[in-house]
Amino acid sequence: MNLDLGDLRAFVAVAERGSFHAAASDIHLSQPALSRRVAKLEATLGVRLLERTTRKVELTTVGRDFARKARELLYGLDQSLLGIGAIAERMSGEVTIACVPSAVRYFLPEVLRRYHTMYPRILLRVTDEGAGDVLSSVARSEADFGINYIGAHEPNIEFEPVLKESFVVACRKDHALAKRKKVTWAELGKYDYMTVAKESGNRFLLDLALAETPARPRSFCEVRHVMTVVGLVEAGLGIAAVPQLAMPQGEHPTLVSIPLVEPAVTRTVGLLRRRGIALSPAAQQLYDMVLAQGSK
Repeated sequence: MNLDLGDLRAFVAVAERGSFHAAASDIHLSQPALSRRVAKLEATLGVRLLERTTRKVELTTVGRDFARKARELLYGLDQSLLGIGAIAERMSGEVTIACVPSAVRYFLPEVLRRYHTMYPRILLRVTDEGAGDVLSSVARSEADFGINYIGAHEPNIEFEPVLKESFVVACRKDHALAKRKKVTWAELGKYDYMTVAKESGNRFLLDLALAETPARPRSFCEVRHVMTVVGLVEAGLGIAAVPQLAMPQGEHPTLVSIPLVEPAVTRTVGLLRRRGIALSPAAQQLYDMVLAQGSK
């Protein structure tokens, strides 16, 4: 019996997604081409693997067992190919990461550099989006996995915590607060204060943490993304409360960050993936490398 690997990949994609439309998008085939591949596999095996209705696709009893075996077979094959240097250099495909912009600089540059050296023909897509969009991209399978600070309580998402970071005051080195060892939230009201808009996940975290704080600073400027407000701070428009990861690492010629207290506000950044759905070996390799980088 000769089984076509392309037919196996097509079937596994449908089995994991429960939809011909979603599976076709995942593996970049048209729906008719995907259907033909699955039908050919069923004909080769002489059994029905899927039950199709107008509303959904379900695995038969035989199909569930075969899907598990096919997934293990393909995963083992791909893992073997990834481990062979000469073949790895010729492997193609793509991996998509969704990441909140404030975490891009900390997690990705060194990892992407090493990954590209190992697998130069694999296309890496990084979608830098707001927290809600990152979560949606992973949930809808538009990204293989994500880096985010929300999603820990989503039933269909696995959230692996990597680090906890504090919110700090971002200001210029020539600002009156620049030499302080720490600053309270109440003190921010004395200065021109900027923040992210209410649609931002960071704003939600801050509003929740400061709900009982009487002396919350009043902002004169709101922007959509935290990296934008850091840019405005650097330009001298005022100060802002931002996650530590949003600030430049190491010494910066213009900017400085100061710990914020009373209260101290933190957020947990982690890796997101769809619950119960295995990553491709190429995506799993990158996931593991990002996890190791973030845990340093």
